[in-house]
Amino acid sequence: MEEIVREQIKDKQRIVVKVGSSSLVHPQTGMLDFTKLEVLVRELCNISNMGKDVILVTSGAIAVGKTAIGQVAVKSQSKNMGFKQACAAIGQARLMMTYQKLFGEYNHMAAQILMTKNTIVDPVNRTNAFNTFTELLNMGVIPIVNENDTVSTYEILVGDDDVLIGDNDTLSAIVASLVGADLLILLSDIDGLYTDDPRKNPEAKFISEVDILTDDYMNMGKASTGSSVGTGGMNTKMNAAKIATCAGADMIIANGEDMRILHRIVDGRDIGTLFKANKDDEFDMIDFINHIHD
Repeated sequence: MEEIVREQIKDKQRIVVKVGSSSLVHPQTGMLDFTKLEVLVRELCNISNMGKDVILVTSGAIAVGKTAIGQVAVKSQSKNMGFKQACAAIGQARLMMTYQKLFGEYNHMAAQILMTKNTIVDPVNRTNAFNTFTELLNMGVIPIVNENDTVSTYEILVGDDDVLIGDNDTLSAIVASLVGADLLILLSDIDGLYTDDPRKNPEAKFISEVDILTDDYMNMGKASTGSSVGTGGMNTKMNAAKIATCAGADMIIANGEDMRILHRIVDGRDIGTLFKANKDDEFDMIDFINHIHD
């Protein structure tokens, strides 16, 4: 049965791909890994060449900004919110410039969309965002989405158990719901969902497929807080799975160490954890987002 479901991935037409900070930078220096970025862009362009709509949700602006201004300033002001927002402003421009150059190498055009919580909760803003996505995809342009950290601190702030609204796992699921995507791929530094944190518990078992997202599955994510580079852990990915699957999209969590994993996923191979779509017309995305970040 799982083989049939995986085979159906080939037919997905609108795909949102989320890439975390830990998959974009060298862990030793925090600087961009251009090899990974180049392969990522090539993979996305090739999926687009197949006639599919592609949207990239990317992290990395703050990390790129920090490396741009030097380690001394980072160490002295790393906990200052204004400093982080300034790093986001610097890093977002540099990150987008890099993406534009790489996409141009493959004759594809990319467009930047920066979102905040108000983009989603305000009906007019939400409609405007939908219209922008729709027109860009109709033009064959690949939207590149990030949280607007220069004016919104939701992604930067981290609570004890949850990343506050705006983490890019949740953002990617919101985008998938907004544009009516039928597949969301979360690339992270872990192979998928486990019964426990595999970094701490060698007995943790890998879960290849989730048919129905029960409370037991949701609770599996709460022990994981993610890498030191990014802001999201497994908990945010489970919240993303809830939003995406209720919106009618399949979701896959996979390891972004090798960006070539994207075409393997789209080819229907058994990679990562697949969360099957379970569309729920009564699901209130805004209420869910507000609830998980109370």
